[in-house]
Formats: sequence, C-alpha cells, structure tokens
Amino acid sequence: MTGLSDLFQRPINYLRISVTDRCNLRCVYCMPPGGVRLMRHRDILSYEEIRTLVAAASRLGISKLRLTGGEPLVRADLPRLVAMLAEIETIDDIALTTNGMLLEKYAAELKRAGLRRVNVSLDTLRPERFRRITRRGNLEDVLKGIDAAKTAGLNPVKINTVVMAGINDDELLGFAGKTIDEGWHVRFIELMPLSGNELTASQFMPVSEIRKRLEALGTLEPAFVSAGNGPAKYFRFPGAAGTVGFITPVSEHFCFKCNRLRLTADGKLRPCLLSEQETDLKQLLRHGSSAAELEEAITGAIASKPKEHNLAGGELARNRPYSQVGG
Repeated sequence: MTGLSDLFQRPINYLRISVTDRCNLRCVYCMPPGGVRLMRHRDILSYEEIRTLVAAASRLGISKLRLTGGEPLVRADLPRLVAMLAEIETIDDIALTTNGMLLEKYAAELKRAGLRRVNVSLDTLRPERFRRITRRGNLEDVLKGIDAAKTAGLNPVKINTVVMAGINDDELLGFAGKTIDEGWHVRFIELMPLSGNELTASQFMPVSEIRKRLEALGTLEPAFVSAGNGPAKYFRFPGAAGTVGFITPVSEHFCFKCNRLRLTADGKLRPCLLSEQETDLKQLLRHGSSAAELEEAITGAIASKPKEHNLAGGELARNRPYSQVGG
C-alpha cells in the first residue's frame, strides 16, 4: 500500500460504494415523485466485481469504505458483500448509510459479517410528516431499526438530518434534545441544491442559523468523535452523552480536506459528488483489464479530482440524479 493523494495534496483513503440505484422511499430532496429511470440489472456491478475494484483501490491506499445506494438494504444478500470486503486485509473500516426501513431485519447479520457502523437518514420525528417527506414508509420502522443497530453493536449510530426551512426546521430542538435525553448522535446537514429534487432555494438554511436556534438548549462545546471519515464538526451540550454534528456543503464547504471517491452502482468512479467527471471501471473490468490497469485508472481518476465544487456559482451535476450517486 503506497498511499494516495490528489493534485492538491489531499490524502485519499475513503471510498463510498453505491450498491444499487433502487430505493424503497422517495424523499423530496433526493428523487422526483415518480422516481428515476432504473438501471438494468446487468449494468450493475456484481458483488464479485465490487470486491475486485475495492481490492485494487486498497492496494493503492483506500482503507475505509461506506456502502450506500439508493437504499443499500434493498439489494439482496448485502451481508455477503460486507463479509467479502471485510476479508481484504488493508480495509480497516466498513460503514453503511441507510434510511433504516430494513435495518431491524439486517442489523445483527451485518454486524456479524463485519460492518462496523451505521448512519441512518431521518428528517423528522413526526409520523405524518415522515410520510410527506419520504412519500411512503413508516417512522416506527426506522426507530426500530435504530434500536436494533445499537443492540447489535453498530455504534455509534449516527442520525443524518437534512434541514429544510419550512418543512422540518421546527424540529431542530427535538432532534438536538435527543442527544441530551437519549444519547443520540445527530448530524444536521445543509440542503444541497441538486438536480432532480423538488425543493427550492427558499428551503435552504445555513448551519449558522441552525446553531443559533440550538442555543435554547444550552452552549455547545466541541466534542471529539473517533469513529468517522466524513466532514462533520461535532459538539456536545453540557452533560449530554450524545453529540450534535454539522455538515456544511454549501455555507462552509469542506472541499479543501475531501478524502473520498465514489463508485456508482454501474461501475463509474467519481472523484467528486458534484462533478460530472467519471471513469468507467466496469468497462475495464468486463473487458479483462489487469489489476495494474485498474489501479492505473483509479489513479487517473484521482488526478482529475477538482479543487472544489461551485454550488455558490450555480453549477450542478446533472448527468445523474442524487439517488444514483450515493451521497
């Protein structure tokens, strides 16, 4: 393992893997009401192909993985993939981002397979509002999934909450209060102006405003969180067992320290979530490319990683809906 850096001297050690473009929800900031055109099954990487690509990336320096979707748990036998990836010696962390709808069923099996941690996307604590935001599904299923993940030892279970003005911003104190009363780890995420959703700029709320509202619960103190590979900044209310995290892709972008790549379900390697630049690893893999050729393609993709996004300038990646990139 030699270690990876891009042209801007950012270490690259983290790969997010979208295992499917399918999802059992239709969240308003992620998908249009009718969903998206789905990939053909033959165009999606097999588990064996994913393992081959991860093995190549790991030889270069990738050591941390996160499985995403769509919704990763709708893909059959996901624990088998986790076990396959956990066998790669140089991979030291495998995590999962999920909407939690199926987590109660799979949490224990995923833990046994080698999954370390889980993030659960949850934007409201109100059942009726949950149905409006996700357009389907039941809040109770997600809450049971969170409990099952904790019981299985997939800790810390982090709750990802996209803040939308006029939609769920009246629940900020409710979510933050759970870090005090129940030891939750909640991360508030700024809404990104992505193509394919139905929200507008009026729903955007900067983290500065979110933090101001949370002052009603006390003073936030910096908190150290050892588990995690992302850009969140963590804090804690005095005496709280849980933490409050903030992710600021718009108001205070963190491109200068981005350490990640993204592999789409159909085998395209994206060096930036918000760039349309992709390298087709599936085509190389299915045409018999050697391990060295795969590693060369990965290295080339890293060399194309842009310095930063330009959301503030109105540039959006439009070649894929957000649900196909994996967040």
